[in-house]
Amino acid sequence: IHCYLFKEFSSTSSTTAGGTVTSRVTSNGNAITEKGLLNHEDLAGDRGMIDDIFDETYREKEGPKPPLRYVWRNIILMSLLHLGALFALMLIPSAKIQTLAWALLCFVVSALGITAGSHRLWSHRSYKATLPLRIFLTIANSMAFQNDIYEWVRDHRVHHKFSETDADPHNAMRGFFFSHIGWLLVRKHPDVIEKGQKLDLSDIKADKVVMFQRRYYKPSVVLLCFTLPSVVPWYFWDESIIISFFIPAILRYAVGLNATWLVNSAAHMFGNRPYDQNINPRENPLVSLGAIGEGFHNYHHTFPYDYSTSEYGWRFNLTTAFIDLMCLLGLASDRKKVSKEVILARKLRTGDGSHKSG
Repeated sequence: IHCYLFKEFSSTSSTTAGGTVTSRVTSNGNAITEKGLLNHEDLAGDRGMIDDIFDETYREKEGPKPPLRYVWRNIILMSLLHLGALFALMLIPSAKIQTLAWALLCFVVSALGITAGSHRLWSHRSYKATLPLRIFLTIANSMAFQNDIYEWVRDHRVHHKFSETDADPHNAMRGFFFSHIGWLLVRKHPDVIEKGQKLDLSDIKADKVVMFQRRYYKPSVVLLCFTLPSVVPWYFWDESIIISFFIPAILRYAVGLNATWLVNSAAHMFGNRPYDQNINPRENPLVSLGAIGEGFHNYHHTFPYDYSTSEYGWRFNLTTAFIDLMCLLGLASDRKKVSKEVILARKLRTGDGSHKSG
């Protein structure tokens, strides 16, 4: 029964970026009050963490920025990956339909390892997952090959806590290319490293599944990101080994990476800001379509503790549908959801007004 009961943050259990707030606004003659809001510490107590809440006390250091230090290994590998993906595109007309379907399945599974796994479950603790689901999401996460869960969570919490500053790993203020892929091609800004080391990651360290993956991450990537996707088409329906490798492994991996990176780049630059016009992240349905639900970014940075990362449920949001299905099957529970009243009050108080026509 608990599975069908959303744990909603009502007007007495949601927060804003400023902590405790009392405001009264009027829309179409109807008074809407946003009051008695708990501060971040109270809300964080429910999830057992606070390190994904924006830290307004951070100040960037004065003086010249540190020089860029290129990571040539990553530059070479990323260049080869994308050249391989371009070659894979030319192989698509020669591929069997089963191979294309398998590549799509691998894309969705690996994407869920990021969206439902390292993002919504481990980074934000926006719902709870049983051991079987955590194991599945860890396997899917290794298939995605975007750093192990521990590193992904650390970087993502730093991103939320210090968004659009020098301590943000993929600071969008440094341009589209940097926030999309460039941040992986250069050494991290010293503030990113410093702030990342100060985060409380005790919840992640206590998860034995996560730490097992971290211990065996490299072999798990070789097996799940490249070997398994390549072997299945070749073995089960006699697909060419070249096509089996370049489409379900290389092309699928490159598309998955770029779909995730668009959340860091495009969703921080293009779109409206109906929830908070004072922050950079935007609502971008096209990014949501590619990243299976992660493009409602103005909402997500306003309410990072909402398991759906959106107020619209399943709309362009396969990840939310997946989590709901897992809850129905008894594999997930305790989904955190912001109430409609609090969302509307926040739109009227800090939004850009685009919700009136949206």
